Amino acid sequence: MYDVITVGSATLDVFAKTRFSELIKIIDPKGETDLLAFPSGSKILVDELEFTVGGGGTNTAVALSRLGHKVGFIGKLGTGTNSDFIYKNIKKEKIDLLCAHGKGHAGYSVILDTLEHDRTILAYKGINDELKSKDIPYKKLKTKWFYFGAMLGESFHTLERLAEFAQQHNIKIAFNPSTYIAEKGTRHLKHILSRTELLILNREEAGMLVGKDSMEGLLFKLKSLGPKIVAITDGKNKLLVIDEKYIYTANPPFVKIVDTTGAGDAFASSFLSWLIRKNDIEFAIRLGIANSQSVIMHYGAKNILLSYKEALKAMKKLKVRIHKKKIK
Repeated sequence: MYDVITVGSATLDVFAKTRFSELIKIIDPKGETDLLAFPSGSKILVDELEFTVGGGGTNTAVALSRLGHKVGFIGKLGTGTNSDFIYKNIKKEKIDLLCAHGKGHAGYSVILDTLEHDRTILAYKGINDELKSKDIPYKKLKTKWFYFGAMLGESFHTLERLAEFAQQHNIKIAFNPSTYIAEKGTRHLKHILSRTELLILNREEAGMLVGKDSMEGLLFKLKSLGPKIVAITDGKNKLLVIDEKYIYTANPPFVKIVDTTGAGDAFASSFLSWLIRKNDIEFAIRLGIANSQSVIMHYGAKNILLSYKEALKAMKKLKVRIHKKKIK
């Protein structure tokens, strides 16, 4: 029996670090937008390249495995050296690969570093979008939880089929959509959201799904779609969680940011980890903040994901105040 089976993308991530970029802020009636700019027609020197395995499905699988859970990963890998690199790296993390293989290129992302150490990602989904229902080893899916990452194309329809399977077999679902899934709206996601136990997303994604609102307004709108617990993060700003009885508000402490890639996955997987262990929302928030802050202080989405003991130790050092308010 698995604690969690993650379903999502697997990519080869290339981190390109360069000093030759500018951050441009655009202000219009719709709000503010930050743009990363490079000189047109120029050759840009890259100071350093780093190759790692990424993708929401593998990031969360690794995080949960390091936190001591029995984890399986479902995704689709292609042929060639990139897929081999991904496969070998996931296998080293004591994760059972329930993957399908097909002809095609593995997912590939180029992460451009910015002056403020935020990131812009050029993402090629590749064979990640081609996971079919017939690729799934349904007889092996004995698990307490599914964790669904963002998937497109045929793979999204497979997520819908897995959501039905989860309902039929009393498997709980944690769902972490991305911007390119959220922008399709609630109608597109209703078959998954109505069966979701835990929904975790950032403020931008929440606004895309249900329209702009206050953080609390977003929580209530999202919860009305079916999830029993909703968590909304907002980068270095406050995060909010709602369950059946309370709204929890927390402010992450300041840390020096090196790279934000994978921070959302680290928070989501750590939050889920403590729900599995003790079903304690406040502790889950603290654990999620501890692991996500470890990630943003280093390059690479998996490089400094913490073990369970390391996460507990880091959590004790954090000064996180959580305000708990009863829902009227």
